[in-house]
Amino acid sequence: MSAKRFPLALVVLGLLAPSPSAFPAAGDDKAEAKPAPAPKISVEPASFDFGKTLREKTLEKQFSIRNFGDADLVIEGITTTCGCTAALLDDAHKILKPGASGQLRVRLETRQYSGKVVRSVLVRSNDPGQKILEVKVEATVQSAP
Repeated sequence: MSAKRFPLALVVLGLLAPSPSAFPAAGDDKAEAKPAPAPKISVEPASFDFGKTLREKTLEKQFSIRNFGDADLVIEGITTTCGCTAALLDDAHKILKPGASGQLRVRLETRQYSGKVVRSVLVRSNDPGQKILEVKVEATVQSAP
């Protein structure tokens, strides 16, 4: 090979060689690491406004809780922010497989309240991204029609 062609051959070989970043370094698991399977909770609708209502009424709404993740969603507990609010999820829906859904029934008693009433239902689960899901219900309580 002549002296003029030798440097040109090195440049061409350098361009054809793969970059070091094309190969993971020894002990570098990033190229193979996949996120661990996890549940992902969702609720439809996220909140509900019953609108105008009267005192001493019991209002009810069903919400759909769904697992959008790729591992079982375990509903660990459900609490409310007031004794005037109750939430019920069937035992059959306390563990939701990926893609499955269950019905959450929420009741709000207007009692002797007056004006805007906002209450929350807190759903505790094993979703690592959202341990507590808040579902809000509200109503405007009037004393007379």
